[in-house]
Amino acid sequence: MTLAQRFALWLDLVRWDRPAGWLLLLWPTLSALWVAAHGFPGWHLIAVFTLGTILMRSAGCCLNDVADREFDRHVKRTAQRPVTAGRIGVKEALAVGAVLALLAFALVLTTNAAAVAWSFAALAVAVIYPYAKRVVSMPQAVLGVAFSFGIPMAFAAVQSRVPLLAWVLLLGNLFWVLAYDTEYAMVDRDDDLRIGIKTSAITLGRADVAVVLACYAAFLAIWWVALAPRELGWPFLLGIAAAAAQAAWHWRLIRERTREGCFQAFRLNHWVGFAVFSGIVASYSLK
Repeated sequence: MTLAQRFALWLDLVRWDRPAGWLLLLWPTLSALWVAAHGFPGWHLIAVFTLGTILMRSAGCCLNDVADREFDRHVKRTAQRPVTAGRIGVKEALAVGAVLALLAFALVLTTNAAAVAWSFAALAVAVIYPYAKRVVSMPQAVLGVAFSFGIPMAFAAVQSRVPLLAWVLLLGNLFWVLAYDTEYAMVDRDDDLRIGIKTSAITLGRADVAVVLACYAAFLAIWWVALAPRELGWPFLLGIAAAAAQAAWHWRLIRERTREGCFQAFRLNHWVGFAVFSGIVASYSLK
């Protein structure tokens, strides 16, 4: 196999052709940067957290595919992933993931001691998640913490501390992750039931659609209330309204619980986060 072919396999391993995954992490992280800095946080931190988000999501894909390789072969959507299909070995996948994680850590080292310290907690949660679905009835909650950890890290990088506001925003974002990852789990519910995987879609049963909508509402309400003291004004409210409108549209996509509709709702979820981020950036720009 040529180096170009091997590199193409690595790109497939980290889902390079599916940017929705890292965009779901990026928008709340950048939103937190703007909030922590009371406006534009500087190009250095934007670059660090953008590249770090892409690298860590890619590293997470490597670990997740190794952890789930025996399960993925029984799920139509994941059966051809490189590790499961045998095109990349376990050691190679872990090595690629380790290199990506080290590159992300090198970026964090250019910030401050507080951000470096919190990066170890973020890594620990990311490592735990792939195995949570074996013991936790709603592993999406663990993913919610992992996918929201960019928020306290952003505050740490800007303020050298993690205030209560960061944890409140993390809680709100956790509800958003529960919403979109339950939509994702609804795609594979039949396969997961057959192989014994635990997911929120299985745990919630027929309450899945209602809970997804409630989680969207909780996410937007918590961020709205938490940021109310900042008096961000109408652009932020417009962003919240745009995100709420998308959540309502997602209800139309998932209400029949079809694989296609649920997957489309998940795949387009990053626009929900972008709407909130845009509202925050626009609000600080007008201050």
